[in-house]
Amino acid sequence: MAMMRYAEALRAALREEMQRDPSVWLMGEDIAVYGGVFKVSRDLLEEFGPERVRDTPISEQTLTAMAVTAAMAGTRPVLEIMYADFLPLSVDALMNQASIYNYIWNGQVTMPFVLRTQGGGGAGAGAQHSKSLDALVAHIPGIKVVAPATAADAKGLLKAAIRDDHPVVFLEHKLLYNSRDEVPDGEHLVEIGKARIARAGTDVSIIASSKMVVDALKAAEELAKEGISAEVVDLRTLRPLDRETIRASIARTHHAVVVNEGWRFCGYAAELSATIMECCFDELDAPVERVATHDIPIPYSEPLESTVLPDAAKIAAAARRALA
Repeated sequence: MAMMRYAEALRAALREEMQRDPSVWLMGEDIAVYGGVFKVSRDLLEEFGPERVRDTPISEQTLTAMAVTAAMAGTRPVLEIMYADFLPLSVDALMNQASIYNYIWNGQVTMPFVLRTQGGGGAGAGAQHSKSLDALVAHIPGIKVVAPATAADAKGLLKAAIRDDHPVVFLEHKLLYNSRDEVPDGEHLVEIGKARIARAGTDVSIIASSKMVVDALKAAEELAKEGISAEVVDLRTLRPLDRETIRASIARTHHAVVVNEGWRFCGYAAELSATIMECCFDELDAPVERVATHDIPIPYSEPLESTVLPDAAKIAAAARRALA
């Protein structure tokens, strides 16, 4: 095991997959010479050259269509969209090309490409650089969506995503890049579509992904001081959703809190709530509690931003309501 920053784990995954498979290459805005706005691709240009690490113009719609075409032509592009806020520009290629070509051609076309992007608030970056658009991409059939919370999962899931023959949207959070944890040595893959129990508990299940797992674990620590045993489920993959792990957790606790940093209305937390009501209704002793971002643009002011976004205190309050 080695202690690694989240960003370092991502870079290790990219390097290892590029060394393993010459069809893997990177493209995106400022990823080559500059090394990426969060330095995830730092030094890869020097190692692999400009044919495999390519700076691109600022045109997310065009870049996503290019990645689709390159994947159809037999390569495995990894496209970085600098901020998740710009994902709407990629949606046409994702929804009308990437997600349906395998279906239209009855499996004769594969679509092995990864779209990496980062989102989330908490950095005072304002309304145009702080969104969590999980629901936007997870809504599309034919697209896999992952959102790792730890450095180990960031590496293992990115390697698995690059090897997948279907399009994968890989969601990162700007506040996780400098977080550290142990990453297994050697070949490390994490199965797409498999959640993990980040903390075992018996009273309430807190179901989250990405940075919200960090906040959920903090909430669980606070709740433990009150004698409440909270189980934290780290989804890791948003689509396909691991219903079995969710069902097993709620069968143990009989109470559920769902957490997502996206907006509340029509958000991913709403889908989680509905799914739990459909598959776990008989196990629930109380309605599902939902914690999400308020339905307004993310404020630039940090005090206002913290009011709008989910955090550990709001998650703990939701758990208390579920148990009341």
